[in-house]
Amino acid sequence: MKDLKIFINLTRLNKPIGYLLLFWPCSWGLAYAHSVNQNINIFLGYIFLFLLGSILMRSAGCIVNDIVDRKLDKKVKRTKNRPLAANLISIKKALFYVIVLCGFAFCILIQFNLLTITLGLASMSLAFSYPYMKRITYWPQLFLGLTFNWGLIMAWTSINSNLTFDIFILYLAAIFWTLGYDTIYGAQDIVDDEIIGVKSTSIKFKTMLKKFVLICYSTSLIVLSVFFLFNMDSLYFLIPFSAFSLTLFYQILSFDKKKPETCLNAFKINNFSGFYLFLTFLTLSL
Repeated sequence: MKDLKIFINLTRLNKPIGYLLLFWPCSWGLAYAHSVNQNINIFLGYIFLFLLGSILMRSAGCIVNDIVDRKLDKKVKRTKNRPLAANLISIKKALFYVIVLCGFAFCILIQFNLLTITLGLASMSLAFSYPYMKRITYWPQLFLGLTFNWGLIMAWTSINSNLTFDIFILYLAAIFWTLGYDTIYGAQDIVDDEIIGVKSTSIKFKTMLKKFVLICYSTSLIVLSVFFLFNMDSLYFLIPFSAFSLTLFYQILSFDKKKPETCLNAFKINNFSGFYLFLTFLTLSL
């Protein structure tokens, strides 16, 4: 029972917001692909596979992140009790978990076509190099955007077996979304991160944090708006898309960098943001 609790804390399975934020871009890609190739059985089946894959890969990524950051995590109030930082589990055992999780994820990956498998394997270099970014650049959130939204491209290719200009436009919009929400998330640790020398966009833009997040979210909204206006035959998409937009602006109004709990609460709202945008993409099939 103790080992199970440690495993859950290590993989953050008790905090689903992480794997859901990895999954939502996948769902957007699948919904967009479904509007082109409408096979409901494939769509529903792949939704399940990408959700399971998101849970597995996010869990593995959390462990790798904690292995790399275990010494830094000891110095941060929010992370000092994580299993590796608190010496509750060995690095050897943690790496064993990573291998098992990646093995299961690979079993899911090989259910798709060759292009998607290739893209999935290519994403591993992004996923496992991300933890080092905060040591070398003030833009680890941008690197997270590149990593966390790769599934959008894979979801599209899993159904349509090709790469299009449109899907990279959507990838760009998703990157700015992630850049915004992870900057809000990083605002929780500005004080500790500055002391230990960790870099982030939250620190780089700390004197204009809300303005920076506004720029990120506005860029994402503009790109998405242009995409939908060019691809929609009706304006039904405006209902869920308006809800998506409102969640973003509410976050900007509600978080305060001096109150970490408001940053975490604003960050968690992105689960609803991702869901509303998923509904928006579904209207493409109407």
